[in-house]
Amino acid sequence: MPAASPSPATTPATPATPTPPARPATRATARLKGGLGGRFGPVALVIAAGISVQFGAALAVMIMPRAGAAGVVTLRLAAAALVLLLICRPKVRGYTRSDWGTVVAFGVAMAGMNGLFYQSIDRIPLGPAVTLEVLGPLALSVLVSRRLVNLLWAGLALAGVALLSAHGGGGLGFGSLDPLGAAFAVGAGAMWAAYIVFSARTGRRFPQADGLALAMAVAAVISLPLGVAQSGSALLAPTTLALGLGVAVLSSVLPYTLELLALRRLPAPTFAILMSLEPAIAATAGFLILHQALSLLDALAIALVIAASMGAVRAQRT
Repeated sequence: MPAASPSPATTPATPATPTPPARPATRATARLKGGLGGRFGPVALVIAAGISVQFGAALAVMIMPRAGAAGVVTLRLAAAALVLLLICRPKVRGYTRSDWGTVVAFGVAMAGMNGLFYQSIDRIPLGPAVTLEVLGPLALSVLVSRRLVNLLWAGLALAGVALLSAHGGGGLGFGSLDPLGAAFAVGAGAMWAAYIVFSARTGRRFPQADGLALAMAVAAVISLPLGVAQSGSALLAPTTLALGLGVAVLSSVLPYTLELLALRRLPAPTFAILMSLEPAIAATAGFLILHQALSLLDALAIALVIAASMGAVRAQRT
């Protein structure tokens, strides 16, 4: 897979370290590279990842009463790590200390992003939680952008997700939020921004999805003690394990792989603004699957978010 060009968020200050010799790709990773990377554009990959995450979130709701927030995170990351390690069979030799530092940082970001977000939605409604979390990628897009127009698209996207949260999910706005839950959501957003940066760097240092598989293993190891402490033997119930595997595939394996592929060809600021599509995808899924009617304000919010995302993509191409 061709390496991505350096983005404003990840341009190295020193010459890049030599990459390890290329090795023959396994059938699974070759299919991943040729099928997903070549058949769809980077924007389509990001949208597909968002759709997968929303279905995974719906499935995760079914596990919360069984395993708790920390238990769900442990199941999700551990199952995802196992699946990715089996598929990718990543090579562990031939990498520099800097390479391993990058993949460990990527794993820490994933563990923090998932752990903080699930603690957040255990305390506050999903809409406000997602909106507060999106502030992380939006802030990243503003901080690292070198074009003034990106400030406009970031502001427009932020207005859309704020409006969607304030008038969606039963009209729950930010005024009645649990402070700790809101703080967890903001923290998850900060870790999401770190995830974007280190995902791009990992994708350039490791072939195919090898870096993702190794980082997922790091995240699983970090989350395991917390999940065991909260849920104990409940994590081993067959139904819980099966649901956890489904959540892992939909919420971790598939979307993280799609996002890693997208980040090889998409600048980090543009990718960050595209992440604002998450609340819009959630609202659309609620309308199509759960038959939740959209108000005019909800529709306006979705339109603002989509307009911001389209503007970010157009700015990238010009």
